[in-house]
Amino acid sequence: MLLTPNERLKKAMNSEVVDRPPCICPGGMMNMVTAELIEEIGVPFPEAHMDAGMMASLASAVYETGCFENYGVPFCMTIEAEDMGAKVDMGSNIYEPHVIDYPLGSVKDWAQLTSINFENGRAKVVLDAITLLKAKGSDVPIIGNLTGPISTASSLLEPVIFYKELRKSNKEAHEMVGFVTDQIIEFAKKQIEAGTTIIAISDPSGTGEILGPKLFEEFVVKYINKILARIKFEHPEVGTIVHICGRMTNVYPEVNKITSDVLSFDSMVSMKNARENLKDRRLMGNVSTYTIEFGEPDKVARLTHSCVRGGADIISPACGLGMKSPLKNIRTMLHTLSEGD
Repeated sequence: MLLTPNERLKKAMNSEVVDRPPCICPGGMMNMVTAELIEEIGVPFPEAHMDAGMMASLASAVYETGCFENYGVPFCMTIEAEDMGAKVDMGSNIYEPHVIDYPLGSVKDWAQLTSINFENGRAKVVLDAITLLKAKGSDVPIIGNLTGPISTASSLLEPVIFYKELRKSNKEAHEMVGFVTDQIIEFAKKQIEAGTTIIAISDPSGTGEILGPKLFEEFVVKYINKILARIKFEHPEVGTIVHICGRMTNVYPEVNKITSDVLSFDSMVSMKNARENLKDRRLMGNVSTYTIEFGEPDKVARLTHSCVRGGADIISPACGLGMKSPLKNIRTMLHTLSEGD
C-alpha cells in the first residue's frame, strides 16, 4: 500500500519499514523557497516572511509543485534573535533575512535581552501560518523550525566575541545561552500547539570545528538536549530533527549524545562515514546544495542514490537551497526516489 507523506516520514523517523526514503526540506535554515518558485506561485519575497497567508501559500507550493514531501516554516533563522533585540535586514528574492545589528556587546549583558513576543511580529506570523497549514489536512507533515541556541546567541552578540567569551566568561555565557534556550522552548511549544507534527532545530554556528569536543558538549549538546527533553516530555508524539554543520570527525561521540529522533549533516560529511560512526541513529541528508544550484539533474540524481547507499534514512538537501536553484534540479531528488514506486 502506498504511504502518505506523513505516514512515510513518521515511519522513517521511528525506524519502521517504508516503501522508500522520504524526501523533505524542513525549512528554517534549510529553506526550500527559491526565486523560480516565488515567480511560479506569484507570492512576493520578502513580504512572505511577514504575512501568514503568504507564508502558508509558499510552504504549500513546495509540496504541491512536486519539490518535497512536507510543509515547513519559517524560511529564515532570524525570528528568535529579532525578538530578543537584534536588528534584521529582511532580504529579497535573492538573499534571505540576516542580522545587521547586535543588541549585546558581551555575554555579561545578557539580562538586557527581551523575551519572544507571540502576540505580535514574526513569531506570530509563523504560528498563524502553521494553523493555516494544519487546516489543509493530515497527509503532509508540517515541520516547525527553530534556530539552535548557539546560532541564536551568536546572532545577539558579535560571533567572534561570543566564541571567546564561552571560555573567558563561562558563567555568564551559560546564563545567556540558558535564557536563549528557554525562549526557544517556548517557541517550540507554541508551534506544536498550532499544529506542527515535527520540530527541526538547526544550529549551524554550533559546530564542532569551531568549538572543539569539550565546548561542543558543554554548550551544543547540553542546550539542544534541554529543548528536546521538554518536547518529548510534553509532546512525545512530536518528531524531532537536529541539523549540525561542519565536519563531524572530532565530535561523533558527542553528536551521538544528542537525543533527537533524526540527525542531519551538511554535504562535507560523508553519509557512509556518518553511518559507520552513528550505527543505530536515523540519519538525514545530504545532497549537495551547490550541485542542486549549479549542477545538472543527472548529477543530482547520482548524489541522491549515493546518499541512500551511504545510509541516509531520509533524503534532503544538505543545507538551505540557494535562491537561484532551478526547480528541475530540486524536483530530481524526489523523482529519483519515486522511480521505484
